[in-house]
Amino acid sequence: MSEFSTIYKICIIAFAALILHVSGNRCPDMECWFVQEKPGRGGGFSAAMSQEKSMMFIRTEPHSEESKTQQHPLPADISPARIYYVTDPAGSFCQLPLHRPKGSVKKPQCEINPFSPQPSIVPWARALTDTAQSPIYLQAEWLSVSAQGLDGKLVLSNVMRAPSGSQEPSVILSIISKTAGVRSRLGERVMLDCGFWVDPSSPLFGVGFSVEWRYQFRGEGRLVLAYDAKNDRFADTTEMGAELDLDALYKTGNASMVLEEAQVRHSGTYICTVYLPNVLAQVTMDLDIVEPPSLSVFPNPLPLVVPGQSVSVQCEASGFFPLTLDLSWEFVGFDGKSLSLGQGSVTGHRQASDGTISQSTQLELNLARLDLGRGGEVTCVAVHAGGTRRTNVTLNIIGVSAPSIEDSMAMVAVALVLYGLIKIISWTFTSSGTTDLDRNEKKEN
Repeated sequence: MSEFSTIYKICIIAFAALILHVSGNRCPDMECWFVQEKPGRGGGFSAAMSQEKSMMFIRTEPHSEESKTQQHPLPADISPARIYYVTDPAGSFCQLPLHRPKGSVKKPQCEINPFSPQPSIVPWARALTDTAQSPIYLQAEWLSVSAQGLDGKLVLSNVMRAPSGSQEPSVILSIISKTAGVRSRLGERVMLDCGFWVDPSSPLFGVGFSVEWRYQFRGEGRLVLAYDAKNDRFADTTEMGAELDLDALYKTGNASMVLEEAQVRHSGTYICTVYLPNVLAQVTMDLDIVEPPSLSVFPNPLPLVVPGQSVSVQCEASGFFPLTLDLSWEFVGFDGKSLSLGQGSVTGHRQASDGTISQSTQLELNLARLDLGRGGEVTCVAVHAGGTRRTNVTLNIIGVSAPSIEDSMAMVAVALVLYGLIKIISWTFTSSGTTDLDRNEKKEN
């Protein structure tokens, strides 16, 4: 792209203006943990880590000596070597979720780690270091910072550079996501947010970048998509339906990924990584696919039964994810009586080709042991992370010895009708007999 550098500069500056959502120039003072590997550990064992309390005083403009002296008193439990005066022109650390509410014991999570610039070996970022960067620029104190906001949604990762021996780092690369946790149903369009900013004054600005999206779940991962902006080229992947908005990527640093149709295989952790020459930053986010079950009960309708008889009813829950599901049965009689019938006999899980789960339960209704009156509604209840689902079927019991109020009223009505018919017939015959007797008497006279 011939106008790559100019467009890139304009876009990143625009993104910086968008991301700066603060009250004036106020940025929070952030307490962090400085975590690094302990020296002298070897022999194939996992490296031991040490952590120290640290503090970052953050401004969007360089700190002056006056501003340092006007800071709050330094905590007594933090070493002066772990006090950092950070310059963050983009205001990425100034986001509202990173502000600790006054008087609250809750605070944002923050971790600082030493960072070592080095060329990337992935194919879509390898071209970024075809031309060597200034060794003077790279020979400095580099740090990476990961933070998570109080709302549990905002996550960010910054790479900072300070002159050797200095405790005044400046943010060089910032990457932010406002969708640390996303929940979706099957078939929905999903957007995973990821945006980045690069310091325009850095030699790493304007020489190219790469974006990578990777999926990871239970120790296994796959490349979803990768874009080499220096060569305007996507890496070959087997993933379908994952897209980047290249126009937004260049204009505002928006590296968000869109999944056109959420599927079960999309549930897991996603890592958005932005590469610059010798430098990278990444944020992680979780996508949960939650699909409630569809219920069906059979046989439907249930056959007519008599007292003492047994009837079997089955409930099938299908098409749900994840697999945690509670199945149970309930009964509500025609007389309003309610009864819990338990879980029944629950089968194991069965997985369909699309990854969704099915499970069923069978209930034996022994009317010799259960007093269910004249019957009622038998309901299958499925409790799932995607919501509670219910479906029912009607149970009719005939030949019950004790008539219900409805039966009694019906019998009274029938009796009244029969009584009326008898009266009508009796009146008819009586009237007819009287007429014939009168006729005979007239003939005799």
